[in-house]
Parts: sequence; C-alpha cells; structure tokens
Amino acid sequence: MKKIMVCIKRVVDYNVRVRVKPDGSGVALEGVKMSVNPFDEIALEEALRIKERGAGIEVLAVSIGVADTQQQLRTALAMGADRAILVQTEAAVEPLTAARTFLAVAKKENPDLIFLGKQAIDDDANQTGQMLAALWERPQATYASKVEIGEGNASVTREVDAGLETIEVDLPAVITVDLRLNEPRYVKLPDIMKAKKKPLDVTNFEALGVSAATLLKTVKTDPPAQRQKGVIVKDVNELVDALKKKGLL
Repeated sequence: MKKIMVCIKRVVDYNVRVRVKPDGSGVALEGVKMSVNPFDEIALEEALRIKERGAGIEVLAVSIGVADTQQQLRTALAMGADRAILVQTEAAVEPLTAARTFLAVAKKENPDLIFLGKQAIDDDANQTGQMLAALWERPQATYASKVEIGEGNASVTREVDAGLETIEVDLPAVITVDLRLNEPRYVKLPDIMKAKKKPLDVTNFEALGVSAATLLKTVKTDPPAQRQKGVIVKDVNELVDALKKKGLL
C-alpha cells in the first residue's frame, strides 16, 4: 500500500448548540465554531495508524467547501496527514456531488484505500461513501469498527443491527467508519506549527470536470420541538396516576 485518501467535511462543532435562521432558510453559521466531522476524524486517525504500522504510506486529506475549510484541512495535516487538497466552492454540496468530486480526485491520485466517516453530523445523509464506491466500481465496507490490512485486501468488522459482521474486500476499496473504531489523537502545538509548511493545494469543480448540479431543495428548516418540563412525584402511586392522566397506562 502506497497511498490512503481520507475525505473530510467541515461541520458545525458538535459542542455547539445549533440555531436555525429566523426565516427558516437554514442553520445560522455566522460566528459559529466549525470543526472536522467527528466520523471523518476517526477515519483520518485510522489512516494514520495504518501509516505508522507500514512503511512509505502517504496519507492525503481531501475536502470540499468554502475557503475557510482550509482550517479543517490544516487540522488534518497537524494530526499527521502528508498532503491536503481543497476543492473550493461556495455552493451547497450534495452527497452525489461530493462522491463525484472525490472520484475525480481519486482518479488523479490513485489511492489504494479511501476512508470516510459513515456520515456527517450536519445532514446525517450516510450516502457519500456508498455512492463513491459505486461510481469508482470498487468494493465497499461500511460502519467499520475494526480494520486490518492484508496483502491486497482488507478485513473489516462492521457494526450491523444483529451485532458484528466481518467481511474481506479487495483493494482499492472504500471504507466508512463508525465511532468505536478508535479515539483520535490530540493535536499538539508543535504539530500545528509543522502543518503550516505541509502542502495544501486548492482546486475547483471545473478543474476536476465535475458539475455541481442541485438535485435537492430544502423547503424549510425547523428547530426541534421544545421538551416539556418534567414532573417530580412523591411515590409510585403518584407516578402511576400521572401516567394514567397522560394516557400512557
């Protein structure tokens, strides 16, 4: 194995309380802390661990988004990625467009393995990895909780409804990762300083021959309903009465 490509997405930090715009047209992003999608951070950590166990493996981080997405790519470089590519655009990127973009980059870079998070925490679409594998016409393994690299193949333990399932896929392949795969490393200040000198290339859809068509239309964004206040009861009888009044018993 010579190269691993990791696809990352810029999202609102998971510690931030998301606010909906007053007109319901979307989520308010002004002044909001943005971070690497947590699932993608796990994907990057796994790529780095494979690199550390092997020899001569290059880890390439790729993202799509506005110019400020370079901040998240610099975080990836600080974690240990060797290079980064930003496909810069102001347009909203749908899963199919993202898959086509990553495919175009993959055709140029020829990675032996592509890692992604199983989903992004902003839209929870869980589609890009599967679409990318289909377009690339390569095997896929989703929801990975364990990855072992062999000679020309990968053994992947998947988290499924019935428990755990282990499959083997030939390389090159696409693997999407789940939360229990690993715990991403803490980025230290010296690594952040070193990351500033690592190459970060910026390109666009036109240079990759990708069309950013809009196939989905968001009609309205609503905040979640407010939770009702809880009720404190003195004993079991009072609890049963309260449940009966709500029609729950």
